Amino acid sequence: MPRSVIEDSPVRLGAEGLAAESSASTRRGLGVLLVVGGFVGLVAAVILLVEKITLIADPAYVPTCDISPVLSCGSVMNTPQAEAFGIPNPVLGIAGFAVVAAIGAVCLAGAVFARWFWALVQAGVSFAVIFVHWLIYQSVFVIGALCPYCMIVWIVTIPVFWYVSVANLQPLRTIGNAGIRRALSVLTEYRGAILTAWYLIIAGLIAYRFWDYWITLV
Repeated sequence: MPRSVIEDSPVRLGAEGLAAESSASTRRGLGVLLVVGGFVGLVAAVILLVEKITLIADPAYVPTCDISPVLSCGSVMNTPQAEAFGIPNPVLGIAGFAVVAAIGAVCLAGAVFARWFWALVQAGVSFAVIFVHWLIYQSVFVIGALCPYCMIVWIVTIPVFWYVSVANLQPLRTIGNAGIRRALSVLTEYRGAILTAWYLIIAGLIAYRFWDYWITLV
C-alpha cells in the first residue's frame, strides 16, 4: 500500500485526532487551574500587602486575620521571614500569581507554547513551591503562628506546581524507557490522590505542632 494512503488512513487520522483532542483537553484543564489558582493567590497576596502596609503605617493596627494566638497574620508579618528577599513576600506573590493567571488565560484562548517556555514556567513554579514549603516550616516550627491568608497562598501554590510538573513530564512517556513510562503513568493516574496526600501531610504537621491549642477548642 502506498505510504500516502497509510498516512491518510482513517485509523491514523483518528488516532491523531484523539491525541490532539486529549492534548487540547489537558491544556484547557491546566488553563482553568492556572487561572483559578493565579486569581485566588493574587487576591490573597494583595490583601496581605494591604495589611502589611497598614501595619507599617500604624503599629497598633490589628490585622483582619488576627483571629487567635495561633491564627495570627500580625505575628508572621513582623518577622524577618516575611521579607525573605528584602521586600515583603506578598510583592513576590502578586507578581508571580499575576503571571500564572495570565498564562492560564492564554492557554484557555488556545495558545500552544514552546517547550522552552514551559521550562521557564517549571522553573518559576518550582521556586515558588520550594519557597512556600520553607515558609510553612518557618511558620509552623520557628514562628509558631499561622497566617490564614498565607495558608491560602500555600494551598494554591502546591497544585499549580504539581499539575504543571505532571503536564511537563508527559513528553517523556513517548521517549523514555519502560520504567519511566510506567512511573509517569502512575503519577498521571494518581495525581489527585498524590496531591491529597500532600495536603494531608502538611495538615498533619500543623495539627501535631499546635495540638495543645486545638485540643482547647474542642
